[in-house]
Amino acid sequence: MTHGIDILIEDDRWQDADLAAAATRAINTTLDHLDIPGAELSVLGCDDAHIAALNDTFREKPTPTNVLSWPETALGPDADGDAPHPPQTDPSGSVSLGDIAIAYDTCAREAEAQGKRLSDHVTHLIVHGTLHLLGYDHIRDADASRMEALEVEILGILGVADPY
Repeated sequence: MTHGIDILIEDDRWQDADLAAAATRAINTTLDHLDIPGAELSVLGCDDAHIAALNDTFREKPTPTNVLSWPETALGPDADGDAPHPPQTDPSGSVSLGDIAIAYDTCAREAEAQGKRLSDHVTHLIVHGTLHLLGYDHIRDADASRMEALEVEILGILGVADPY
C-alpha cells in the first residue's frame, strides 16, 4: 500500500545511517502487516539534545531517550490486552497517524551496548514508535505482551532478530 511518510533529517549522522530507507521500510512493513491503508506520518531524525528538549516539553522528563511518538488520535484499548481501536480514514481515504522522533546518540549507544547493528536497533525503534501511533502501549502488562509479540512478528518479516 502507499503511505505518506515525511522524513526530516536534522542530524547529519542519520544520513550516513540511512534513516530514511530504514524508517520507510519499517513503517511500510508495520502498516501493511496490520492492513492500515493510506497512512500519513512523519519521522524526525535528531540528536540527544533535541529529543531531551522534546521529552521535557511533552513528558516532563528532561533527559534524552531513544524514540518518542505523538499519535494524532488516542487509539489505545479500553481493557488491558485488548487490540487498540482502528484508525479512522478521512474522506480522501487516508489516515493521519502522527509523528515520531528518534535520537542518534542514544540509539547508537544502545546498539553498541547491546551488541546490535545500529540498523537493526533503529528498525526496531521505528516499528515500536509506529505501533505507539496505532494505540499499542507497554504500560499495562497484557498490553505490553501484545505489543512486544507484534514487534517480534514484524521484525521477523524484516529479518531482524527478536530484541527481547
